[in-house]
Amino acid sequence: MPELPARFRAKAESELSFGRHATAAETHSADGFTRKYLLELSDGRRIETVLMRYTGRVTACISSQVGCAMGCVFCATGQMGFMRHLSAGEIVAQAMHVDAVLRETSGQAGRVVLDEPHRTPAHRDDSPYPTPALAQPASASPHERHERLRNIVLMGMGEPLHNYDAVMKAIDILRDPNGLALGAKKITLSTVGVVPGIRRLAEERRPFHLAVSLHGATQEERAALVPAARKWPLDELMDACRAYIAQQQRRVFYEWTLIEGRNDTPETAHAVGRLLQGQLAQVNLIPLNPTNGYDGAPTGREAAKRFQEILAGYDLPSTVRQRRGIDIAAGCGQLAVAKK
Repeated sequence: MPELPARFRAKAESELSFGRHATAAETHSADGFTRKYLLELSDGRRIETVLMRYTGRVTACISSQVGCAMGCVFCATGQMGFMRHLSAGEIVAQAMHVDAVLRETSGQAGRVVLDEPHRTPAHRDDSPYPTPALAQPASASPHERHERLRNIVLMGMGEPLHNYDAVMKAIDILRDPNGLALGAKKITLSTVGVVPGIRRLAEERRPFHLAVSLHGATQEERAALVPAARKWPLDELMDACRAYIAQQQRRVFYEWTLIEGRNDTPETAHAVGRLLQGQLAQVNLIPLNPTNGYDGAPTGREAAKRFQEILAGYDLPSTVRQRRGIDIAAGCGQLAVAKK
C-alpha cells in the first residue's frame, strides 16, 4: 500500500494483517519448556508473547494491550502503565507467530509431543509439586505427533476486558476454521475483574473459559493488591460472577497469587472458602513470581498445600500453577517492556 499516507498505512496494516510480528528478541528458559518473544508492532511499540510446552499440548500466552491500566501492585505489566490497546490483528498475529514457530521447528531433532492417556500424579498440571514432562524420543510411543498450537490464554500484557471489542474479534478469528480453528475450551481469558465486561460475556454467551484475578477475600485486602477493585468492589464482582455462572452454566476460575505472609494464611483460606462456597468455581493458586517493583516472596509448598486442603473443606477444587519461565521473566505477572 505505498500510495497511502504513512499513518493510514500503519493503521490498516495493524488492523488487517494477521501475519507474524517482527521478533525483536527471543529468550529460552532453562526449564526447557518456555520461550518468550519480544515482538515489535508497526508503530515501534513492543509486546511480549510466551510459548509454553506441557505434556500433550502447547500453549501461547498472548497480550491484549501495550502495558496495562489496572495497576496490580505485584504485576510488572501493571507497573509499566498503559500505552495503548492492541488491534484484533495484532492479537491474532501473536498466536500466528507461535504457530509458525512450531511449524518451522516441528521436524527438528525429532521433537514431538507425547500423548499420555495414563499420566502419573507427579506429572499432573495441577500437582502442588509439579514435575513437568515434555517431549519424548521418536520411538517412545505410537501416540506421538508433531507439535502444534493447541491452547491460548489471554493472560499476557494488558486487561482483555478493557479492550473488549478487539479481543472478542480476535477470539472469533482464532476459532474460525480458516484461522487456527481452536475450540472454545482451548481458550482462556483472564480479567482483573472488569464487572461490565463479565456481564457482557454472560449476555453474549461467550463459550470460552473465564479466569478472574481475586487475590484478596475482603474489599480492603483486595483493593490493596488490585487497585481496580476500588472501581469494581468485591461484592459487585461476586454478583457479576454468580450471574455469569447462572447464565453460562460454566465454571469460573479464580486466580489467587500466593504471597508469603500476606494472603496465604489458614485464616485467609477460610475466608476464600466462605466467599466462594456454593459457586461453580475452581481456585488456581499461583506462587508469586518476582518483579523489580514488588518485594514480596512466594508462598512455600507446605503452606500452599495447607491452603488447598482448607479450600477442599468448602468443596472448592484448586490447583497450584506450574512455575514456568521464571528465569527469563516469562511467568505470570512478569511480562513488561521498556517504554519507547
